[in-house]
Amino acid sequence: MNEPGKPPGSGHSTYELIDRKLFFEALNVHKSIVLLDLGAGSGDYTIPLAETVGSEGHIWAQDAWEEGLTRIRERASKRGLNNITTLLADANKSIPLDDGIIDVCLMATVLHDLLREGSGEVVLSETLRVLKPGGRLAVLEFKKIEEGPGPPLWIRLAREEVENLLTPFRFKIESVSDVGNYHYLLIASAPG
Repeated sequence: MNEPGKPPGSGHSTYELIDRKLFFEALNVHKSIVLLDLGAGSGDYTIPLAETVGSEGHIWAQDAWEEGLTRIRERASKRGLNNITTLLADANKSIPLDDGIIDVCLMATVLHDLLREGSGEVVLSETLRVLKPGGRLAVLEFKKIEEGPGPPLWIRLAREEVENLLTPFRFKIESVSDVGNYHYLLIASAPG
């Protein structure tokens, strides 16, 4: 059970469980992009992504867990990374960014937790709003299988379930890749 005020899943990272080479190949981020790490936790994805996009790019790290965002700032400072901005906000209520400024939004094993607290309508409509036309949504989730680490089977999202969630928002599924024994990465593009 989580501490009061701590969102479900906070503090638990899947970064060590995925095949990082396959993940970064499938995500296909490059210098100068603007990326939103939604549900960034303590930054296990944020920090390497900030290193990948370089000083020409920018990472927005949003989470409702203040302690995690503090850790991101500390880790970024130790690495000399100046291209990360943290945002304390609940994605099921809002994404406090301007319209159409994000190239890629990453939800790394966070969508299943957001759906435990809401329908997904707010977070997906907000994601669509902040993405540039044709911008990409990258959803990393646990495979819906019995074995391995992760949440109980009833909380996991099969790729078809994610696709069904995205369809009403007119996202176009671009690819689904295995990125380890227990995870897949679904990439969808925003209309535009």
